Amino acid sequence: MAFRFSLARNCHLALLVTAVIAVAPMAASAQDPGPGAPKQQKKLPEPPGKLPKVGTDKTRGLDFLFGALKAAPDEASAKHVEARIWALWMQTPSDTAALLMVRAKAAMDAQQMDVALKLLDAVVKLRPDYVEGWNRRATLYYLQNDYAHSLEDIEQVLVREPRHFGALAGLGMIMQDLGDDKRALDAFRKALAVNPHLDKVPELVKTLTEKVEGRDI
Repeated sequence: MAFRFSLARNCHLALLVTAVIAVAPMAASAQDPGPGAPKQQKKLPEPPGKLPKVGTDKTRGLDFLFGALKAAPDEASAKHVEARIWALWMQTPSDTAALLMVRAKAAMDAQQMDVALKLLDAVVKLRPDYVEGWNRRATLYYLQNDYAHSLEDIEQVLVREPRHFGALAGLGMIMQDLGDDKRALDAFRKALAVNPHLDKVPELVKTLTEKVEGRDI
């Protein structure tokens, strides 16, 4: 059975993100070199370079795949299912949006962040219902240490797809960078509840659990 957040938890998460946006610029400036310096030390979950072909029934397909992801018997099986989830997320009925996403990724890979941002702005304006447009722009803002805008876009992702483990992991990383270990732990735990096979996140949960809640006696 696919993992779903209750309405109350969705509202709580939205309020959490909104509350943190107000303090993010001050905290970020104290810890990071500034919005022009791309971040390299942490890698957010992202779609694989080559996506499998999937059907067009996105809602029904995602429900099935999230159930399969939680039940995956090994890492190889989990990564196969995860790639299919990313493939469904990346689907858009707009050929223009799809082309803009391809160009935005190429610009980000070339460290042309200003170009990528303009392309992603166009995607979000053209298809505000397209989850990956928001998610990709949230990633770009995160890499530029622009936590306030990244959090705003993460909120848009999670309103549309509460199971988006990439956005949840990104939220955890931002909270950790801002020194809010408790909220970071909460976000990482939500990400793992959806996708127990995320790289490095189990280790982050273990470390933060000991830091926030203390070691078991």
